[in-house]
Amino acid sequence: MAAVFRDGLLQGKVAFITGGGSGINLRIAERFAAQGARVGLMGRKQDKLHRATESIGAAGGAALGVAGDVRNYEDCENALRKTNEAFGAIDILVCGAAGNFPAAVLGMSSNGFKAVVDIDLVGTFNTCRAAYEFLHKPGASVIAISATHAFVPIAYQAHVCAAKAGIDMLSKTLAIEWAGAGVRVNVIAPGPVDDTEGMRRLAPTPEARRKAMAAVPLGRFAGKDEIADLALFLCSDAAAYITGAVCVCDGGQSLLGSRNFLGAAGATS
Repeated sequence: MAAVFRDGLLQGKVAFITGGGSGINLRIAERFAAQGARVGLMGRKQDKLHRATESIGAAGGAALGVAGDVRNYEDCENALRKTNEAFGAIDILVCGAAGNFPAAVLGMSSNGFKAVVDIDLVGTFNTCRAAYEFLHKPGASVIAISATHAFVPIAYQAHVCAAKAGIDMLSKTLAIEWAGAGVRVNVIAPGPVDDTEGMRRLAPTPEARRKAMAAVPLGRFAGKDEIADLALFLCSDAAAYITGAVCVCDGGQSLLGSRNFLGAAGATS
């Protein structure tokens, strides 16, 4: 069940969310809109964005979808500019676009490795760099969606681990550089989140789900609402003195240390 927050917590605010057409990021967008924010969404597929904005509108919110690829700096600028023109200065920036596929290092091409790093890490840089001129300063909140892969190595996820570690350090650096302008920068590091494309790829069978869930001390996957609630907290006044933090939301999974998510420890291809 979603946490209870004061109604209208984000009334008058503007949020921009990459990867906003589906998954965790769409749920964050829906939560922000329900709390009064006007929301700009960026994603690669216009049809997904259309469905997302229609759904938010039907629930009484205001949303704009602009198709683009976070790997392309000009696409980020375009989507941010259109959101700014439609709604005004951006109070909340969520960098959530991500890519993933399971593969051993020896079974992965250079292009495959680069694709995930480009979407996750370079995409976060492009979004943040392009957004700075459109942010409401002071007072803006930037949230990067990372993962516990950043500090817990996982077999068959070298590309994701590298990209997420980069996101964490980029965000901490921005927290220092942008603090003087009154911009807070934080990270959410989810563990396994149910009903997402990532979990469908990493745990595609009932047996894989059972094993993955057994590795979580709390005994279950997170719900998308729980990640959205954490994002809502981080961009609210309740978190006004929090910046440069990596907020782990994984049911204690990372406390158990490195693991081979897909089994077959020691495989090399």
